[in-house]
Amino acid sequence: MDVTQHQPGMFSWADLGTPDLDGSKQFYTTLLGLKALDAPSPEGSTYALLQKRERNVFAMYDMPEELKQLTGGRPVWQSYFTVADIDATAARVTELGGTLAQEPLAVMDAGRMAVAQDPTGAAFSVWQPGTEIGAEVFGEPGALAWCELYTHDTAAAQEFYVGLFGWSAEMTPSGDGGEYNLFSLDERPAAGMMAIRPEWEPMPPHWSIYLAVANLDDSLAQLQSLGGQQISPVMAVEGVGRFAFVCDPQGAFCTLIEMATHDA
Repeated sequence: MDVTQHQPGMFSWADLGTPDLDGSKQFYTTLLGLKALDAPSPEGSTYALLQKRERNVFAMYDMPEELKQLTGGRPVWQSYFTVADIDATAARVTELGGTLAQEPLAVMDAGRMAVAQDPTGAAFSVWQPGTEIGAEVFGEPGALAWCELYTHDTAAAQEFYVGLFGWSAEMTPSGDGGEYNLFSLDERPAAGMMAIRPEWEPMPPHWSIYLAVANLDDSLAQLQSLGGQQISPVMAVEGVGRFAFVCDPQGAFCTLIEMATHDA
């Protein structure tokens, strides 16, 4: 689906910090049928925009040394949420018990961004659009489809994000039979949350993304032929789709989902 704007409070963009930009570009463009367009960043490094129909779907960049030290060299996805007033949002982050890792700053004329950490330790970014809205294609094969928070304290996280973005929250079953927190904004699904299970340890609190594919079984086979790994069995949620947790060749985790079709 082509997108021309994102509602404030909604997931709108993701980028991947990677120690091997060329390898990551090759993997995701091949797996998802995308093209990469290198664009300059304010720091002078390369910011690679991955595109479908010449429209931006997500991005990736060379990890700076300070980020490599924080992650132990493992690549990391960052989730972005659109906001109407980034200064007010940044102030609200600290009021609600979160912290600002990066104060609001302008990204040329594209927009303004800030990096925050919720009270449970999960990092995320907020984006006030200028000339760039974020993802221009969403919820179709080759594009972002969803984002999900994994944390040790779902109660604290729920209170924070409901207060920050105006989300509502309800408990639903997860794909593996456990509990799943569904966040919504104006009755529209906005994001999900799960408690980190003991068998997942060690796992720090973090946001993770879902990438849509046309055929999950074919994509999982291709993923492995390209050097990636399937981390979980295929799971399904009625009305949502079939999905599996995966790891790319550079070590970044995400989820591939074949979205359910809905008859008109």
